[in-house]
Amino acid sequence: MATDELSSKLNRRLQIEDGAHEPVALDEAHENGAHEKAATASADSELGAILQRRGELNEGVGEHQQPSMKVFNPYTEFKEFSRKQIKDMEKMFKQYDSEKDNFIDLMELKLMMEKLGAPQTHLGLKNMIKEVDEDLDGKLSFREFLLIFRKAAAGELAEDSGLHVLARLSEIDVSTEGVKGAKSFFEAKVQAINESNRFEAEIRQEQEDKKRQAEERKQRQAAFKELKSAFK
Repeated sequence: MATDELSSKLNRRLQIEDGAHEPVALDEAHENGAHEKAATASADSELGAILQRRGELNEGVGEHQQPSMKVFNPYTEFKEFSRKQIKDMEKMFKQYDSEKDNFIDLMELKLMMEKLGAPQTHLGLKNMIKEVDEDLDGKLSFREFLLIFRKAAAGELAEDSGLHVLARLSEIDVSTEGVKGAKSFFEAKVQAINESNRFEAEIRQEQEDKKRQAEERKQRQAAFKELKSAFK
């Protein structure tokens, strides 16, 4: 089959050179033009579909697609909180993220509020998510969860709102006085250090705590071995 096709092409080229047939460059150009028009029409159609979908989302019509995940550093973005506070928030977030998908959905938020002793209605839960749901996916990412405490610390939440109740009952002190006034010894120590070195000081404190805990564990193990040998 390939040999016949090659032979046919060679014969046609000889006929063109002999003047028996005219080249078909115009037909090819016409065909290329048709392809370009088709590609342009396809691009216009795709752009139109995107604009239409954006309009539907703005009007609340249609299902929102999951946006691409963006990595963020909570310690640099939420500088108003100490490392300990952010770790406490992360611990709470993971505690109620029962599906372990790094999100708190409506049912998980429902369980959280019930555990905190402040159950909410279905509409109330939806409004709680909506207030900090920046990507409009209908659930809370860890970053959006942190926004709750940022708003609480800044006094931007209504006292009767579900999010204000959540922040108040979470046992994580994020009040303006708690963050800036340095009520605890740990915060007083941090505030005495230059702001630019604050996280370095916190990391050193964590390392010291881990070192101390390891030393205490080592001493307990030694004492247990000594006690065990006494009964042999």
